[in-house]
Amino acid sequence: MATNGPVRHTRQKDAVMQRLRECDDFVSAQELHRKLDDEGTKIGLATVYRQLNALVDSGAADTIRLDGQQLFRLCGEDAHHHHLVCRKCGKTVEIDPPSEAWLRKIATNHGFTVESHTLEVFGLCPDCQKV
Repeated sequence: MATNGPVRHTRQKDAVMQRLRECDDFVSAQELHRKLDDEGTKIGLATVYRQLNALVDSGAADTIRLDGQQLFRLCGEDAHHHHLVCRKCGKTVEIDPPSEAWLRKIATNHGFTVESHTLEVFGLCPDCQKV
């Protein structure tokens, strides 16, 4: 959920944002931390997690769970969107969301109301299907 409060800029947040901008696909906090460390940026893993979750809370990044691991990604557009994610290599493609009418119909058919939704489709990308 996005918040409307002011976002503080810190050296750590800037480093995490810069490194995340360089990742086309979803990435774990551990992998991002390792990349930052490899380039000589000294930042704790807990700080990387905090900064990534702050980016998600502010609406600047998306997060998904894949195989029990939380992954993060900056997305190129502000509009509501969803993803196709390759389970093997992590390749990610943004897709248009299903219609609100379809979501509400499915929810109503099962006695639910819709408060929010996420949709991530997991499978194998064309390259990983060949292997």
